[in-house]
Amino acid sequence: MNIAVNTRLLLPGKLDGIGWFTYETLKRITTQHPEHQFIFLFDRRFSDEFIFSKNIKPVVVHPQARHPVLWYLFFEFGVPAALKKHKADLFLSPDGWLSLKSNVPSVDVIHDLNFENHPEFIPYNVRKYYHYFFPRFARKANRIATVSEYTKNDIFEKYGVKLELIDVVYNGANEKYVPVDDKEKEIIREKYSDGKPYFIFISTIHPRKNLANQLKAFDLFKKQTSSEIKYLIIGEKKWWTEDIRNAFENLQHKQDIIFLGRLDTGDLHKIIGSSLALTYASYFEGFGIPIVEAFYCDIPVITSNVTSMPEVASNAALLVDPFSIESISDAMRRIAFEKGLKESLIEKGRERRQMFTWQKSADRLWESIEKTF
Repeated sequence: MNIAVNTRLLLPGKLDGIGWFTYETLKRITTQHPEHQFIFLFDRRFSDEFIFSKNIKPVVVHPQARHPVLWYLFFEFGVPAALKKHKADLFLSPDGWLSLKSNVPSVDVIHDLNFENHPEFIPYNVRKYYHYFFPRFARKANRIATVSEYTKNDIFEKYGVKLELIDVVYNGANEKYVPVDDKEKEIIREKYSDGKPYFIFISTIHPRKNLANQLKAFDLFKKQTSSEIKYLIIGEKKWWTEDIRNAFENLQHKQDIIFLGRLDTGDLHKIIGSSLALTYASYFEGFGIPIVEAFYCDIPVITSNVTSMPEVASNAALLVDPFSIESISDAMRRIAFEKGLKESLIEKGRERRQMFTWQKSADRLWESIEKTF
């Protein structure tokens, strides 16, 4: 069987949440199923690091799909032509986009519907594209895979897709995310936080990630405790809004907040593993991969009590109200000072993380693909 795959998000050095899902699942699926031919559809020159096995044929499709007009041209003209030329029997799209002009059977991976739930966080042109096309993509797909039961039900409720056509394929965590020993923790803290303990926030800085409230919560924590603890922020300032800027500028303890930008996985796992806890109190998540990465690094997690996050974290994290600065700050205080809490959460995280591996993700995605044969 010829399986064409949308691989436009496989960008060297720039993998994000969906990019990692694409990378980790396809790396396993292609090598474990040599009986099938895979046609990888890139929208620009590709890197050989993404050609995982001999049964992969890389193809560059034009134009580069990086904004709504080009998305339309790529998926409604470039992709159908490639599917026809390479005689594809199935089209797998790990990032949610399909082609409405192609009749090739398809499996669509829809990671979340954040644009339906929080349209205020999405630029106007992008929002209009999503609202028009994604309901149509969902209804056109032969099967849908998604990363949580929360999003499965969201797709059913908003788009009317039958639940029996939607498969849950949880995310995993990179093998590099492992605990850090005490000596390494000292080195990392000397390098990044002046030797002081720290909380950590990891994400592309976007309004729905709720950084403004988490910054305010940290400031409140510092006022109430006079602690020497610092706050490390890891992620690109892609959406550095006026609200976030104002929140930061009005903090009394902004000198204890350190922005590190984007880091590669090699450095990242050490910084996570040397932290007091991950703070990940987003307004909305379809899954929340950093929660699982923290579990694998043996550090506690503070996350939100909304959308998919309680499903992923279960009882292995402190759940907070993302709209309440006091709720987030109180969780920070408990992590820092409540005897035995960190150890209890770490142990629960070790149990919880067994649910989330990239091998399990690949197996479940393949099961979803097989249902379309």
